[in-house]
Amino acid sequence: MKKTLISSLLILLTGCAVQPVHRYAWVTGLRPEKAGHYEDLHAHPWPSVTSMLKKCHVRDYSIYEREIGGKIYLFSYLEYTGRDFDADMKKMAADPETRRWWKETDPCQAPLPDAAAKGKIWSDTKEVFHLN
Repeated sequence: MKKTLISSLLILLTGCAVQPVHRYAWVTGLRPEKAGHYEDLHAHPWPSVTSMLKKCHVRDYSIYEREIGGKIYLFSYLEYTGRDFDADMKKMAADPETRRWWKETDPCQAPLPDAAAKGKIWSDTKEVFHLN
């Protein structure tokens, strides 16, 4: 009886294991003439888009803006708690409402050369420090 109880408890605890958090960050430019529209969109994000982000295991998603040398840049950060980032991003990209959102936001952004060369909006970054 005691062994069965311990085995059941271990199975239960293993099944409830916390999924590790993966951090991602990107950078892109923001077209000055579109900055107001971009900020307005993000001041009132569409519920369907934020819901899809959550369904795709995204949490603590932030976008920051900074002017450097007369140009405006965006820095985005998110935490991912799912098991397959690429599959979840494909799921998000297939969502009609998310695609409609991107039709609003993409023209506001000015990709950096490395991203533009790949047909992307956001440039990948490398984490150099994290304090938990």
